[in-house]
Amino acid sequence: MTSALTDGTGHRARLRGRLLGGGDEALLDHELIEYLLMLAIPRVDTKPLAKKLLHEFGGIGGLLTADAGALARAGLTQGAAGAIKIAQAAALRLLKAGMTNRPVLGSWQALLDYLHADMANLAVERVRILHLNSKNLLIADERMSEGSVDEAAVYVREVIKRALELGATAIIIVHNHPSGDPAPSRQDIQLTREIVEAGRPLKIAVHDHVIIGASGHVSLRAQGLI
Repeated sequence: MTSALTDGTGHRARLRGRLLGGGDEALLDHELIEYLLMLAIPRVDTKPLAKKLLHEFGGIGGLLTADAGALARAGLTQGAAGAIKIAQAAALRLLKAGMTNRPVLGSWQALLDYLHADMANLAVERVRILHLNSKNLLIADERMSEGSVDEAAVYVREVIKRALELGATAIIIVHNHPSGDPAPSRQDIQLTREIVEAGRPLKIAVHDHVIIGASGHVSLRAQGLI
């Protein structure tokens, strides 16, 4: 007969008890990932794998935002990779709920928390556009493009066309810098100004262009660059 000591159920029960009794802060990062992997990989000690993944991806943020290909290359099965991605999806839904039915400009910190969770640890550059109505409520949050380590193509005409299709009266441009440094480049500033100019005669305002990096964020509006 296999005992709880040898099959790990005692350890799992202790982790579960700490999680249910104390919430996310009751477990260390590797214990959260360990428990998550337990659900996808039964009857296996997942602690070494959890620690390996956190080291390989540079922490829990990098792990949760890793794409399916990167997770597969790290040795995860589809089931284990799915567990990682469902945790990310749930976290993003929770953060995005903080902006639902509330003016985006009045819930700015909730927006930044959501954007940082989604984009700060990405290995490639991603551009997304937040479309707002006349009350500054979020109509749509869409990825505009995704590119290489340091470049994602954005076309002014496509940005404005999509805003018109959705009936947006304002947009917020967001992209990340995989380098971790959110300081805007000359190209970032120029592109923003071109979109501002293209949207003005059509009464589509550009409220901001936010750049996300692992070390923080920069608002071009706050920097006086719009």
